[in-house]
Amino acid sequence: MKKFIPTSLAFLLLLNFSASTQAASKPFKVGFVVAMSGPFASTGVEMLAGAKLFMAEHGNKVSGREVELVVKDDNGTPELTKRAAQELVVNDKVEVLAGFSLTPLALAAAPIATQAKVPMVNMLAATSSIINATSYMVRVSMTLPQTSVTISDWASNNNIKRAVTLVSDFGPGIDAETSFKDRFILNGGKVLDSLRVPLKSNDFSPYLQKVKDLAPDAVFIFVPVGLGANLMKQFNERGLDKSGIKLIGPGDVVDDGDLNAMGESTIGIITSYPYSTSHASAMNQKFVKAFKKANPQMRPNAIAVFGYDGMRVIYEAIKKTNGAGNGDQLLEAMKGQIFESPRGQIYIDAITRDIVQSIYIRRVEKNVKGDGELYNVEFQDIKDVKDPRRNN
Repeated sequence: MKKFIPTSLAFLLLLNFSASTQAASKPFKVGFVVAMSGPFASTGVEMLAGAKLFMAEHGNKVSGREVELVVKDDNGTPELTKRAAQELVVNDKVEVLAGFSLTPLALAAAPIATQAKVPMVNMLAATSSIINATSYMVRVSMTLPQTSVTISDWASNNNIKRAVTLVSDFGPGIDAETSFKDRFILNGGKVLDSLRVPLKSNDFSPYLQKVKDLAPDAVFIFVPVGLGANLMKQFNERGLDKSGIKLIGPGDVVDDGDLNAMGESTIGIITSYPYSTSHASAMNQKFVKAFKKANPQMRPNAIAVFGYDGMRVIYEAIKKTNGAGNGDQLLEAMKGQIFESPRGQIYIDAITRDIVQSIYIRRVEKNVKGDGELYNVEFQDIKDVKDPRRNN
């Protein structure tokens, strides 16, 4: 018996060493599922650019494992997301799933993450409840309640008494509408109407005309990144830019990547968001410079930062598991991470697996950097914002 115990220990150590060696001999594959085509292609392009920039800056080898991105374009279609996630897990043997441009896409992939016990790093989808779709998801982006409650409080504190909400009719839009309304009414405001536009509709005109007819102090607008430019064009065509009705909302509508193309009618728009290209930190200045050098035709937006930060979470998890962790070990290594991002300090709550971060109130201004361009300029920092719709 005395001889058997050390022999058994030696055998187990040998097995562990062998497993670790085998893991180190093959690449660590990250399955990246995003919309690279279709109406939401800009989200995938920015997110992938952010992820690739992090890898370029930090190398593609972590704890002896070569990190490889396996990119799948889902065209913003849940059926394609599900198929892509299945192929990545079954055929490509990925150890992490990442990306997800919209809530329906993240929901389509969630059961696969659960079945395969593969961590899922949500880099954009912002409906509050989807974090519960699988216990293997961590979110590095934001939630709509974080941004919507914040701008609602700002509105109430700045003499906005009557509002109309106008949102895209899907999970994040409903989250945004509900969060804004509940807080606005609690603060003594009145919501005159709540308008919902089909997600893939490009015609906002009848809804904007109704806003104009109701003549509120402000219209709260949420549309996904990629739809803001068309909405603003129709906003101006209907004369709302000269009506005295303030446009407020989460920052998606005046996305940093699209802002210059929208024109000077955006000047003065107030939004809430976890990031602006103009964020005044040394880390962000370095990030913006590196991003523009790597992507000369692009300006980094929040989605690029989410991709950048998401890769950091994955890299740190690989390090903590010494390159040999299984899905559960990787997930545990992702929980509780706290670090400085181009957007400021962020934290992955170890209990909720959700993001805790600053939310900034921003105003669109021109020429703040002497380059004649438009920027979302942060003027208020609400720190350590958790998702207000979660109890823990």
